[in-house]
Amino acid sequence: MKREQLSEISSLLEQPSRIAITMHQKPDGDAIGSSLGLYHYLIQKGHQVKIVAPTDYPDFLKWLPGNEQVIIGPVDPDGANWAFEGADIIFCLDFNSLHRINEFEKSVQDSMGQVVMIDHHLEPTDFADLMYWDDQASSTAELIHRLVVALGDKALINEDMAYPLYTGLMTDTGSFRFTSTTPAVHAMAGHLLETGINVTAIHDRIYSQFDPERLKFFGYCLLNCLHILPEYETAYIKLERQVFKDFNVKTGGTEGLVNYALGIKGIKMGVLISEHNDLVKLSFRSREGVSAKDYAEHFNGGGHFYAAGGRSHTSLDNTEQELIDLLSRNHQPSLDEKPQLT
Repeated sequence: MKREQLSEISSLLEQPSRIAITMHQKPDGDAIGSSLGLYHYLIQKGHQVKIVAPTDYPDFLKWLPGNEQVIIGPVDPDGANWAFEGADIIFCLDFNSLHRINEFEKSVQDSMGQVVMIDHHLEPTDFADLMYWDDQASSTAELIHRLVVALGDKALINEDMAYPLYTGLMTDTGSFRFTSTTPAVHAMAGHLLETGINVTAIHDRIYSQFDPERLKFFGYCLLNCLHILPEYETAYIKLERQVFKDFNVKTGGTEGLVNYALGIKGIKMGVLISEHNDLVKLSFRSREGVSAKDYAEHFNGGGHFYAAGGRSHTSLDNTEQELIDLLSRNHQPSLDEKPQLT
């Protein structure tokens, strides 16, 4: 962190203030973890803090300390807007563009408070008054930990902070197996462990909480919706809207599904293509030098090199064919013809 950045953030937090924390829509472990970690730090410093999630998030994240303080925007829009309107400071965590907070974009734009963006995604837009950004960081949770330590408050990192920060670190590094896992990441994890947190319990609550319907949903997807294109080193899962209804899929219900496509031997990119009410969403995961981000950008999206997302406003079938055409242009297949859809 640059000295001037640290000085500016330190000055902002010098006096007790009204602070709002927000994150991207459909928050994941890092979005929720970094937000709750920062929340527990700020309240120790005497600030009044509100947390706003632009959408709901999975139940497997709702056990984290402080979860009861999170305002779900669509459930309590007045409370969410009041949090932004009354804030002296707004922290925007784990997103790089205001459109990622949906209808609350205008509330942040119109706020008189100072807007601080803390994020690790590529190509941030210029919407904040102050930006702490590092696309080499493993997670926003890592950046929050760095910030607190740099402010001289390492001793304030207690269990309530450590549980969400470890959750953000663990989930965004794929349980410490992604290339973003550096010596600094392990050092941070070690420090959080020193607070006394139970990392086995964290992992179990995040990854071992499948209800029977979600397990059946995954099984159905892998049996009926998985398509493998070995000549393009790609596998994808294609989900029609009706599948979500049939299995009563809740928010976050597809979390981790795309990784099964990537986990196939010889596959370097996995894609989840899912049909929703007004658009088709694509989730890309890749490895071994294949850029998920490049493919996502073709579909009006972006993200990290190995993990990205996009969207299409054409039909599910057209989106699928567009992906295959794009793969065909980017590869030199050994077959004379493109793969047939199955």
